[in-house]
Amino acid sequence: MRSVMMYGPGDVRTEEREPPGIIEPTDAIIRLSATCICGSDLWPYRGEEPLFRTPQAMGHEYVGVVEQIGSDVKNVTVGDFVVGSFVASDNTCDICLAGYQSRCRHNVMMGSIGTQAELARIPLADGTLVATPGQPDRDLIPSLLAASDVLGTGWYAATAAGAGPGRSIAVVGDGAVGLSAILAAKLLGTERIIAFSRHPDRQTLASAFGATDIVEERGDAGAARVKELTEGYGAHGTAEAVGTQESMWQAIHSTRPGGYVGYVGVSHGVELDGLQLFFSSVHLHGGPAPVRHYLPELIQLIWDGSIDPGRVFDLTLPIEDASEGYRAMDERRATKVLLTF
Repeated sequence: MRSVMMYGPGDVRTEEREPPGIIEPTDAIIRLSATCICGSDLWPYRGEEPLFRTPQAMGHEYVGVVEQIGSDVKNVTVGDFVVGSFVASDNTCDICLAGYQSRCRHNVMMGSIGTQAELARIPLADGTLVATPGQPDRDLIPSLLAASDVLGTGWYAATAAGAGPGRSIAVVGDGAVGLSAILAAKLLGTERIIAFSRHPDRQTLASAFGATDIVEERGDAGAARVKELTEGYGAHGTAEAVGTQESMWQAIHSTRPGGYVGYVGVSHGVELDGLQLFFSSVHLHGGPAPVRHYLPELIQLIWDGSIDPGRVFDLTLPIEDASEGYRAMDERRATKVLLTF
């Protein structure tokens, strides 16, 4: 099968690899209909995060058709079209039942397996995979793929930030997750949505997804602009979707006392001064998004045509050209790249 492999910073290759097989009776094998490149894949691409191994199979987002199931799998059958989370979970442990499947006691990070490939092994298939109501039309596949990570992650960021009627929500980060947080905040009934963005194409999509205001300033200047837009108080909540020192403080300083910061950007070098945090009086809630918790609802919204999160994909390439997809995202020529077979 064709699979995307990373050998080191900037070195991505599409190669022929042995197809996966059932290892545990709780596994399933799916044939992917599409896959994609995530912003978090750029951290090792830039040399800012170590690989699990060398070379490393890349990818953690996936949709496709079940081809084989282990003897203990009961919830999905061969032929089902399924969507899964970037974290495999049993969906039955106490952590899962509390709504935090991404921290399941038996979780498997799909990035350690790799799903930028024609076939993928999905551990804990019963708890991880959700079947769609039927075989989707081709034009639904990008949106269903978005649900596997960026839509669910943006949804978690928006809910953790307290999105809802009568609220103002700021969003730090205009990548696919930040844009998805805007879409989620809008659907949750948020009155005012302030998007931080300096890129005209992303500003356009942010507005289409529901942003009421665009702020181009960053850091303390950006936070000050949010306060100007909110009668000097700051937003009721802020979704942080970057993961840097500047973005975290930008989110905290954009939020009023008693407000909420939903942080989902993978942290790189973030350190919070305890005294500053103490006097900010904000709630912090975030981490790896429990996408599986939201999947049934998100799939139905997509199936019904209520949302079109697949619009975050602005470049589609065959999997053979995955290396170009990585370059395009690294150079900000693309927001999110969809890979086809």
